[in-house]
Amino acid sequence: MAVPAAALGPSALGPGGPGSLAHWSAMSGGPTRYVLGMQELFRGHSKTREFPAHSAKVHSVAWSCDGRRLASGSFDKTASVFLLEKDRLVKENNYRGHGDSVDQLCWHPSNPDLFVTASGDKTIRIWDVRTTKCIATVNTKGENINICWSPDGQTIAVGNKDDVVTFIDAKTHRSKAEEQFKFEVNEISWNNDNNMFFLTNGNGCINILSYPELKPVQSINAHPSNCICIKFDPMGKYFATGSADALVSLWDVDELVCVRCFSRLDWPVRTLSFSHDGKMLASASEDHFIDIAEVETGDKLWEVQCESPTFTVAWHPKRPLLAFACDDKDGKYDSSREAGTVKLFGLPNDS
Repeated sequence: MAVPAAALGPSALGPGGPGSLAHWSAMSGGPTRYVLGMQELFRGHSKTREFPAHSAKVHSVAWSCDGRRLASGSFDKTASVFLLEKDRLVKENNYRGHGDSVDQLCWHPSNPDLFVTASGDKTIRIWDVRTTKCIATVNTKGENINICWSPDGQTIAVGNKDDVVTFIDAKTHRSKAEEQFKFEVNEISWNNDNNMFFLTNGNGCINILSYPELKPVQSINAHPSNCICIKFDPMGKYFATGSADALVSLWDVDELVCVRCFSRLDWPVRTLSFSHDGKMLASASEDHFIDIAEVETGDKLWEVQCESPTFTVAWHPKRPLLAFACDDKDGKYDSSREAGTVKLFGLPNDS
């Protein structure tokens, strides 16, 4: 069925949109102008640098909304925060207080000074980089493994190993709601409009709840096996899920249909990140590379080599810089000792 250009939205005839020359060159098998441009950029910016962060493996990395800081959470029970200087990360502080592994962390969506950590010690902690202090410790019912901050900044959702998701008021630090799920909850996220709440589960489904009512809206059979991670693109057009079948699937936010799949990884997809313009998707697993795909075509744009499985990836909110962390061992002295480094890809080759 032919679709009028107007129905395709404002970007339809823009660079790379359906109807554009770049798009049709891609449909005919050639790489799009965007892919060629980014490949040209990465040829001169293909350097990855490592920065010491922790004394054990790094589970989670995330950028502040202004891109000035990167936070990392580790098995060593701490969080670290780095400042991004020209072509390097400079460690600003180490945040201690948790009594167990920091499994996931995230920043406030619009305040670049606040971040929150989820830990196996049955608490979450909110930290302020201006005072370098913990401004709140919230006790929860179980060992926390995933966390996200609502786009409006008002609520923090935290999931634990017993598949309970608790919704915490970000100002009063009190629990607003709690949901016990009958399935294995893997990752949780609001949509960009803040009116739906998504969970990926162990049966390969994406469960969608209305927010704040938390009433089931839909359950999508996304994958034949465990659906592990979910990310929304900053433009609000798509979300992506990664699963144990090694596939990444891209979904239309409005239609809730799968638009395409990315299948270059061989191992369960653990982590995903969209670039700031929504045009690139990084995905990683136990494969020894991070796949960078063009979202609109699924084409491979680049791959970032790594020596071990990758736990976490995060694109910078303004630049084509990718932070990530792997299960690296400190081979120089002891092959069993974890290196605890944070890495940055996209740096100038001559830096």
